Amino acid sequence: MGKKGKKEKKGRGAEKTAAKMEKKVSKRSRKEEEDLEALIAHFQTLDARKTQVVETPCPPPSPRLNASLSAHPEKDELILFGGEYFNGQKTLLFNELYVYNTRKDTWTKVDIPSPPPRRCAHQAVVVPQGGGQLWIFGGEFASPDGEQFYHYKDLWVLHLANKTWEQVKAPGGPSGRSGHRMVAWKRHLILFGGFHESARDYIYYNDVYAFNLDTFTWSKLCPSGTGPSPRSGCQMSVTPQGGIVVYGGYSKQRVKKDVDHGTQHSDMFLLKPEDGREGKWTWARIHPSGVKPSPRSGFSVAVAPNQQTLLFGGVCDEEEEERLEGDFFNDLHFYDATRNRWFAGQLKGPKSEKRKRRRGKKEDLAGACEPESRGASAPQPLEVVSEVVTEDGTVVTIKQMVAAPGPVGQPQEEDEDRDGAEAAGGPEVGPSPRSHAMLAVKHGLLYLYGGMFEAGDRQVTLGDLYCLDLHRMEEWKVLVDVDPETQEWLEETDSDEDSEEAESADGSDEDENSGEEEEEEEPLHSEVATERGRGQHAAQRPAEGRSPAPCGAR
Repeated sequence: MGKKGKKEKKGRGAEKTAAKMEKKVSKRSRKEEEDLEALIAHFQTLDARKTQVVETPCPPPSPRLNASLSAHPEKDELILFGGEYFNGQKTLLFNELYVYNTRKDTWTKVDIPSPPPRRCAHQAVVVPQGGGQLWIFGGEFASPDGEQFYHYKDLWVLHLANKTWEQVKAPGGPSGRSGHRMVAWKRHLILFGGFHESARDYIYYNDVYAFNLDTFTWSKLCPSGTGPSPRSGCQMSVTPQGGIVVYGGYSKQRVKKDVDHGTQHSDMFLLKPEDGREGKWTWARIHPSGVKPSPRSGFSVAVAPNQQTLLFGGVCDEEEEERLEGDFFNDLHFYDATRNRWFAGQLKGPKSEKRKRRRGKKEDLAGACEPESRGASAPQPLEVVSEVVTEDGTVVTIKQMVAAPGPVGQPQEEDEDRDGAEAAGGPEVGPSPRSHAMLAVKHGLLYLYGGMFEAGDRQVTLGDLYCLDLHRMEEWKVLVDVDPETQEWLEETDSDEDSEEAESADGSDEDENSGEEEEEEEPLHSEVATERGRGQHAAQRPAEGRSPAPCGAR
């Protein structure tokens, strides 16, 4: 046989092998989704056993990220739903519902029959009608090892007045996704972007959908003009003029085989309805002035009382071969849509700041060395231990140190009491740098809960709670103080790595010996885990606007 014949035969063989691998991956991907759907159905069966609403006073929730925190439209309450937690070996997903009373400084766990399945990276929007409704769309579920993901496309509403969950089945809605954004606009929910990822491939979206709250119907919008490129984890907020602003976000694209490049977007667009044309929208690129946030992803967003959009924290990733190094932030930025301008959020500091300057350097230095807690009567922190049952039945213990509850709802007295302590040079209080935290605004107060940061190869999930008066802009107040050092972190064991290597080797042998025959299902290939890895654990990556080595932003 000539060289040409050999090359053609070799080419046909390569195509045959590629087609066979594609078939295997496709079959494995379908099998993974079926396995996760069965697991989700199992948990829904367990949730269906709840027959009545049970409200139980409880300590603060366990640490988590990518949950939703929403302000009740009528009561002095914040509503926390869902989220995820990673302890180094297992990924935990939640569908618990917690209520935080902002005046009483108390937490209540609310068990309601037939809730949505466990998820994170969903979107939650509160509307006032009917005594208040909490609408939830999408998000994702993960296997315990964090290597398989299922993206939801379901729509739920929590009726706050009578505490009942309802799944709203309306055709024509968005496909399953995570990292999308959703806002309430007049009598509609407007949804943009997100992403879907499987063992085979990934896709980012820049489509726009509207859900009518009167007719309970979906419609896909087709705005004119040039809009944002596909992305997830962006900022999306309604302007006082009735438009919708989209800023930033994250996406990735394949630059060559098995190599992806992540992009942290920093552009801004305005989506607005066309005058006199019902259902017609248009995109326009806008260029705000002022002090813009530095490039980042994983930031958190809320709307201030003056209708300015505020942005907190996030992370700026630097990709280096197969590792990611990230700089985490804890700064505040405000976007004024009326002036199309960014502002950096500067805190004025406590009232005692002027007195501290007058006292001189000597007293300042002496006071700075004193511990934050003074006197034997200071409340001691409490250790809260909670047990969570994972998807495979394993009981995982989550420990956190929580500050003892103190008086809340007396800002004037608290300021005066703390003036004496701050005058002595106490440490500055505020949230540590983090990404994927939850924000909500109630009565002009910004509440910040949880999130994550990285310490070396360890992902630290937070469960602290802070409050900032957006009118005074003086200082953060600690409502729940959690010591990250007390959280359990489990390193991946040698036996786990050995078993993965053995499974990979078995799969390779099987490929060589299988020929044309249909092959047995094999474990998820380690390449997928490496793609999702953040350096600390091959399979774990946080949702919402973060690129793990590299990966999609949820």
